[in-house]
Amino acid sequence: MKRRAASALVLGALLLLAGSGCRGQGKHEEPPLRIGVAVYKGDDTYISNMTAAMQESVEAWSKENGERVYLTISDAGESQTTQNEQIDRFLSLDYDVLCVNLVDRTDAAHVIDKARSADVPVVFFNREPVQEDLQTWDRVYYVGSDARQSAQLQAQIVLDKWEEDPASLDLNGDGVLQYVMLEGESRHQDAMIRTEVSVQALKDGGIPLERVDGGIANWDRNQAAALTEGYFERYPDLELILCNNDDMALGAADAVERLSMDFHNIVGIDGTPQGLEAVREERLLGTVVMDYAAHGETIFRLARALALNETPEEAAEIKDQTVLIPMHMQKSW
Repeated sequence: MKRRAASALVLGALLLLAGSGCRGQGKHEEPPLRIGVAVYKGDDTYISNMTAAMQESVEAWSKENGERVYLTISDAGESQTTQNEQIDRFLSLDYDVLCVNLVDRTDAAHVIDKARSADVPVVFFNREPVQEDLQTWDRVYYVGSDARQSAQLQAQIVLDKWEEDPASLDLNGDGVLQYVMLEGESRHQDAMIRTEVSVQALKDGGIPLERVDGGIANWDRNQAAALTEGYFERYPDLELILCNNDDMALGAADAVERLSMDFHNIVGIDGTPQGLEAVREERLLGTVVMDYAAHGETIFRLARALALNETPEEAAEIKDQTVLIPMHMQKSW
């Protein structure tokens, strides 16, 4: 913001000095809008799809409107210390706006304080800061999806299948659904909500449940595959695998394939291209589509509006400095 304001002041001074003699010698070119994007882990499938969608939105906007917009993406490698250093660098280079996918959501206040001191607006995404942190400054926003709703939709996929064909889920015919839960990171807000709410929604929907096991796979496909192989070895009556994200669901499907099993009662959340393909191939029972493309475009448009001091409400539908992107179910049948 300071860089753009300084550029405008210099331009004004030059015009005053030059007077009318400068007419016809070309027009001033606005400095490019520079957006710094800090992600918790660059090889996270959902995050990489979202940042690719942001880049596509930037390119489409620039082509259509003639604005120069530069998007720089930094990968924290799951280290908040590294991410803080990357944010410091963005600020030292006078970036106009920050888009931050926090490693640790409890560090939001620290990021906000730095950005506010530099008068650089912030758009957090995917990992939601606590509301108290968002409310400390009117130039801080969050773009994401409702974790509770995503869990309810995940449960609804199972409930719909149970109502239509209970035998396809109750494989041993005992009237109880034996399940395991593959969870994201420990203490991650969305992982905790998805884990608790999906199970409660299934119970509220009238399905008798028995949790036989579960574990933390850190959103990771390979970790999920390893856990799943162990579950099937220990629990041959396993009937359902609920996963906090698509990558873990795909890992469970990988394990099923390696074990040469005919098992498809695996449900994810995210709606990544890989996850949706697995649903179409009936390797997964279903997933909740979080629409990474809509996330990416909304993050860019909101960031641009904030950087240019435009009205953020014209870029997105906002409530309590938060933008929630709608979701829907994708089922294999």
